[in-house]
Order: sequence, then C-alpha cells, then structure tokens
Amino acid sequence: MSKPIIIDCDPGIDDAIALLLAIASDELDVKLITTCAGNQTMEKITTNALKLLSFIGEEKIEVAKGATRPLFKELCIADDIHGESGFGEVELGEPNCSVSDRSALEAMRDVILNSPEKVTIVAIGPLTNIAILVKSYPEIVNNIEELSIMGGACYGGNSTPTAEFNIFVDPDAAQIVFKSGIPITMFGLDVTHKAFLSNEDIERIRNTGSKIGVASASMLDFYASRLTRGIHMHDACAVAYLVDPSLFTIIPCNVEVETKGEFTNGQTVVDKNDRTNKPKNANVAFDVDRERFAEMLYQAIEKFN
Repeated sequence: MSKPIIIDCDPGIDDAIALLLAIASDELDVKLITTCAGNQTMEKITTNALKLLSFIGEEKIEVAKGATRPLFKELCIADDIHGESGFGEVELGEPNCSVSDRSALEAMRDVILNSPEKVTIVAIGPLTNIAILVKSYPEIVNNIEELSIMGGACYGGNSTPTAEFNIFVDPDAAQIVFKSGIPITMFGLDVTHKAFLSNEDIERIRNTGSKIGVASASMLDFYASRLTRGIHMHDACAVAYLVDPSLFTIIPCNVEVETKGEFTNGQTVVDKNDRTNKPKNANVAFDVDRERFAEMLYQAIEKFN
C-alpha cells in the first residue's frame, strides 16, 4: 500500500523536481499540496504548483494556500536562484485548476484527521505552515507518521555562513517544529550538496523526448546557471528517502534552531557528536548514493512520457 503524504512546498525549481518524483512514485500517495512563501512570493509559488499539476495532467490533487510570510520576520525570497517566476525561464502555460477554497491549515488538519492511517508530511520550504499546524491543533501530532524535512545543516549554511535558506527564512517556525515531538528526518546541506545532477544527467532527462523531460531539463539549465557548486537537488532528497530510505546514511541527533543570535540566526545546531546529552529529536542525513538518486529522478520523469 502506498504511503499517504502531504507536500508542503514553495515551488521553486528543485521543488518542481521533488513534486514530479512524489507524483510518479508508486510508493507514495500525494493527498494534498500546500504552499508557503519562500523561494518566491505566495502568489507566484502557488500558481507554479497549479501550473505544474496542469502540465502533467494531475489537476485532481488539491493545492491549498498557506502562510504568506514567516511568523515574525519579513519574508526573504530566492529570486536570484529560481528567477522572477520561480521556475526560471520555463513557461508551463496557464493552469487548468484552481487553488482550494480551504486554507493550508484547514486542509492539512482535515486530511490528517480523516486518514485511516497516519500521514507523512514532506516539508521542503520554510516550516511556517507546519509550525502553525502543530500550535493550532496539538492533538494532531499523534496522527503524523513523520516529517521529512529539507532544511538546515550541520556544517555551514547557504544563506549566511551558518544558516540554510529554508530555516533562515523562518527560524522561529523551525524551532517550534523541532520541539513538536513529531518524528523528524532532516535533509540538510550536508547531504543535499552530495545529491547533485551532472550535466550528463540533465541531458539524459532532456532526451526522454517528452514535454515534461524537456521542461524539467530547461528548469535545471537555469538553476545550474545560478549556482557555483553543482546542481543540487535539495528538495528531492526529502521525497527520495520515503521511496527508498537505503539511499541515505542517517544519524540520530539533537537539533536546536538558533533564533536570537546576531551572527547565527537560523542556524541548526546539530549535536552529531552527542556533546549535550539532549534527547535526539531528529534523524539527520549525512550521505547519499548519488548515482542511484540520480537514476531515481530520471526514472520518475521518464514515467510521464
């Protein structure tokens, strides 16, 4: 039986690849997509989710709009990486579906409480929606199987010297989530920088010949043009783990989020060496089988032919 999941995202080029992987997977059943401002503004990233679903013919998946800004900070976006639209220079056409009448909070609550089995949440944007969910409905925690999160880092950041983008956007939300008691698996920069696609991988995707393969490769071309250290498929790691956990090397750790530091705001303090003796509240990924990971992404996109 496939695993019921909710994907909370901010599409975003690597979000798009993660969504394609999840929808293509026989192991996963995407019950709901919720959006949270991050890579771009709320209107743009929600439109991107709708456009992508229409482009691949999956208009029946509900898309619900969530937080338009972090809990306490001003929103900072990543248009330098994902472009003005969030999908680089790729135009997928106008969507054939509309955003849900329900808010992300209402939709997540209803999907989780009405599911006959526990639901897994894939959180690949800032954690604002998840924090609001657990604060608004603390009783829902026991109905969540796991949170598979793309965010954070043990060793160094990409938004600041110490902070990864998704956590940096809303560190207060992240701290709430990491203290929620929900089982968490964290895919930070330590592993996502190893989960890259080569130029050859992108050409292989393009050569599937389908409109989805061509569009995906074109997005990745734009993404590559904005990066200096490789074409990292950050968000897809949080999905790939649910399809095949054996891809990753994972270590249980205590993770705290710095919310007040002058120079370290948004840092995930990962106690990999167990210096604090605090409870281990997250399974943290540190390594990935890159070749098998890249093959999984290719196979997923090829399914849309």
